[in-house]
Amino acid sequence: MISPAVSQLVAEMRHALRDRPRLAETFARCFPNTLDTTVRRMDDGTAFVFTGDIPAMWLRDSTAQVSPYLPLAAHDEALRQLIVGLIRRQAMYIRIDPYANAFNAAPDGSGHAGDLPPKGDWVWERKFELDSLCAPVSLLFRYWKVTGDLQVFTEDVRAMLRTVVGVMRVEQRHETSPYTFERPGPHPPSDTLSHGGRGSPVAYTGMVWSGFRPSDDACAYGYLIPANMFAVVILGQLAELARDVLDDAALSTEALALRDEIERGIQAHGIVEHPEHGPIYAYETDGLGRHLLMDDANVPSLLSIPYLGYRDAADPLYMNTRRFVLSHDNPSFARGRYAAGIGSPHTPPGMVWPIALAMQGLTSTSDEERERLLDMLVATTAGTAYMHESFDPDDPDVFTREWFAWANSLFAEFVLHSVRWTAEVK
Repeated sequence: MISPAVSQLVAEMRHALRDRPRLAETFARCFPNTLDTTVRRMDDGTAFVFTGDIPAMWLRDSTAQVSPYLPLAAHDEALRQLIVGLIRRQAMYIRIDPYANAFNAAPDGSGHAGDLPPKGDWVWERKFELDSLCAPVSLLFRYWKVTGDLQVFTEDVRAMLRTVVGVMRVEQRHETSPYTFERPGPHPPSDTLSHGGRGSPVAYTGMVWSGFRPSDDACAYGYLIPANMFAVVILGQLAELARDVLDDAALSTEALALRDEIERGIQAHGIVEHPEHGPIYAYETDGLGRHLLMDDANVPSLLSIPYLGYRDAADPLYMNTRRFVLSHDNPSFARGRYAAGIGSPHTPPGMVWPIALAMQGLTSTSDEERERLLDMLVATTAGTAYMHESFDPDDPDVFTREWFAWANSLFAEFVLHSVRWTAEVK
């Protein structure tokens, strides 16, 4: 796909980064990567944005892949049509199955076979991830803010917003939910839910249950705190859309009430006292007194709290949490000769994820830290000038997933953020 605005910005960034040619070249490759390699315009006018080396569209990934293009959408018709097409396809998918995380371009039954209950033909995988409901709302809201476009609010899109609130309401009390998920056979335990597909027991907290993390790994405890933080943010956005665009006061009121219940749950059940770092946010909890203290590279994460818009980077509780997740107290943190950062149980132990390094930079208030992370990212591409899913911090030539568009987009977003930050400071 050709975008004049993207081409122009790449040229401008090459000039701005002319004293850092490796960074300029890596940006020039990564920024248009989603447009160049993962976009399919469909006959119905929608857009299918697949993740890269897997031919399926994740609701979360596709949102993240186009996010760096949003500021350009008001002035580039090609980008505007792409984002509108993606929003409409996301809405279509959520109406088909709001519990699925990844979908096919056509109802051909592709994807994981043998899961219980059986998935539909449109569905690649039916792992319920709370952030999969949040990401499309975030994209819609930000697109509307940038463009003021009201034509994007089709009946499918309006129904999507009502469905998001409805499913979250159901999953506040997961014990009454119809959703279960099991993957029989020789698969990792993280690919299935325990207790007959319902996951480990939880108590009511006001938060929304999630079966799986944004890594697609099963939650140890059902209330994933970063995903609930994301829900708090997008429910405020949804309420504004319902009030100002849809003229639906009831939906707006319901979204705000749900937001407040989730927020109270996070504050009551999601904060623990760490002996080294003080009060911090847990990654998961069950409302029964158990907490999981870690962070994962995939977003939403605890590290990404300011990026999500949940709290400011200077918030004391976030700062405590940030120190924890960027230390060896976080079991997903790794340090090697060439890099240090957050990984994920989704990949081999000791690996570092470029997504987490970019997010560390996007949420940093330190010039030195941002510059160090930019250099680290550019130096660990194994000579490809593209981001990977993860790499060995002692040997960056060892990596997973050569083609992972989400990582490329987030890196590009970090570069843009860093250049703009520097310009504003000067």
